[in-house]
Amino acid sequence: MPSLSSAFRPGPLPAIMAIINRTPDSFYDKGATFSDDAALARIDRVVEQGATILDIGGVKAGPGEFVSAAEEIDRVVPMIAAAHRRHPDVAISVDTWRTEVARAAVEAGASLINDTWAGVDSELVELAGEKKAGYVCSHTGGQRPRTRPHRVRYDDVVAAVIAETSALAERAVDCGVPEDKVLIDPTHDFGKNTYHGLELLRRIDEIVATGWPVLMALSNKDFVGETTGREVDQRVAGTLAATAHAAAHGVAAFRVHQVSDTVDVTRMMAAIAGEVAPLRAQRGLI
Repeated sequence: MPSLSSAFRPGPLPAIMAIINRTPDSFYDKGATFSDDAALARIDRVVEQGATILDIGGVKAGPGEFVSAAEEIDRVVPMIAAAHRRHPDVAISVDTWRTEVARAAVEAGASLINDTWAGVDSELVELAGEKKAGYVCSHTGGQRPRTRPHRVRYDDVVAAVIAETSALAERAVDCGVPEDKVLIDPTHDFGKNTYHGLELLRRIDEIVATGWPVLMALSNKDFVGETTGREVDQRVAGTLAATAHAAAHGVAAFRVHQVSDTVDVTRMMAAIAGEVAPLRAQRGLI
C-alpha cells in the first residue's frame, strides 16, 4: 500500500485528490461515473493526469434519496478494490461518515478516511486509529449529514474552523492515527454561506499556521457559483482562481473534479515561487 503521507506531501507541489463519484445524482457530474466502466475509465484518466489520491464516495453530500450503509458499501468497496489493483502506488480515500463503510473500504485498500461530516459518527475516528489509516478532520458547524445550511452564523468562522478541526485532529492522534496522516479541511459550503467561504480563503494563512496539513475541497462549489454568478457547469475558472490563491498560501491538498487543470495551476504557482523548475525550458536558451 502506498505511503499516504507521501501522497499528500509530494515535495513542493500540493497533492491532488481526484473525485470519483459512485452516485447517480452527484451535484456536479450528475452520475457520470456511476457505472463501473465509467468510474474505472475516470480512475485511469486522472491517475495519468497526475492525481496522487483517489477519493471514492457513494452518497451525495446534499439532500436526496436515502442510501443505506449496505448500498453505500456496494457502491464504493468493489471500486476501491479495483482501483487498488489497477494503481497500487496511488493512495485511495473513502468519502464517508459511516464506520461500517469505512471499515470495509480500508480492508479493500483505502488508506485515508475522508470524514466530511466532522465526526458525527464518533467511532469513525477510532476505526482510523485502529487501522492506522489517515483521517480528514472536517468542520460543519454541527450540521447533520446531507443537510443544507440555513442562516448560519459564527462570531468568527475562521476561529471556529481552527478550534474544531484542531480538536478533532488531536483526538485522531490520541486514537492512534499516525500524526503524519491527519489533515484538516475547512469544508467550504458545509454549514457555511458564501461570505464564510470567502473569509476562509482570505485568512487561509491562519489555518495553515496550525501546522496540520490543510485539504481544501473548492471544486465547483456553491460559494464559487454565488461569487461569480455562474451555474454549476460554469465554475471552473472561479474554482481555479481560488485554488491558485490557496496553493500560494500553503494548502497541502486539493479535492477536485478537474485534475489536469488543477495540476497546471499548482505547478505554475510553485514555479512562480521558485519551488519547482519548468518541465521544459527552451525559449531563448537554445
